[in-house]
Amino acid sequence: MDEKATSQTTPAERATWGKRPKTDEEKEFLRGAHPRFYELFFVFRVLRELLMGIRRLHFQGACVTVFGSARFDEKHPFYAQTRTLGGELAKAGFTVLTGGGPGLMEAANRGAKDVGGHSVGCNIQLPNEQKPNPYVDTWVEFRYFFIRKLMLAKYSYAFVAVPGGFGTLDELLEILVLIQTQKMKPFPVILFGIEYWRPLMDLIRNVLIPAGTISPADADLIVCTNSAAEATALISDRAMHQFGLTYGPRAKPRWYLFEKN
Repeated sequence: MDEKATSQTTPAERATWGKRPKTDEEKEFLRGAHPRFYELFFVFRVLRELLMGIRRLHFQGACVTVFGSARFDEKHPFYAQTRTLGGELAKAGFTVLTGGGPGLMEAANRGAKDVGGHSVGCNIQLPNEQKPNPYVDTWVEFRYFFIRKLMLAKYSYAFVAVPGGFGTLDELLEILVLIQTQKMKPFPVILFGIEYWRPLMDLIRNVLIPAGTISPADADLIVCTNSAAEATALISDRAMHQFGLTYGPRAKPRWYLFEKN
């Protein structure tokens, strides 16, 4: 650290380093127990958001969720690769489902739109507001991360992790835990970008398995590839032959239930 720069700051300023104003969610959860009526209100708010997500995503068809970073712009090679992936998934008849934000989420949605496919985004409200990318047909916004992650998991026949950071790892590992513990069917989990994900696979194979914290079969849940066509072919084959997916019509919303596509 630059000693000169440090000497020119006050103790009060240094005490604020790495800190930011707390969001409403942080204030809620860090306080612990709340009054009973407040907790009941929280339950109803969660229920409302959950119902909203179910009502919208129920009509989007067979989805493949693509997890990825918001930080790569369209000049980056990962963007072009992910856009190709989105197009291949859409051509195979899948709805491309992402977090709806910029970066590689946008690339996957954009690839689907390139070929006339259907594209959905599940946004999360953040302190620095995340705007929907312009390539989604259906846009659903969530306040709570855990509901958003549930929606990304519930309607998908496969999960593809393109390069990303903490958020991508969080979503990827949660899916793997659900499959490992048989809370979810063994849907395909694909790491797209062999070199990017090599350190993670090395950790799994060379540390976790020898230590006995996971079984060798758990590593077989993951497929690594650089090929959008290969990933799509694997997903299509597993979805149709193992999970009974067909090319039948999508469910239609009912106006008398106030449902929207």
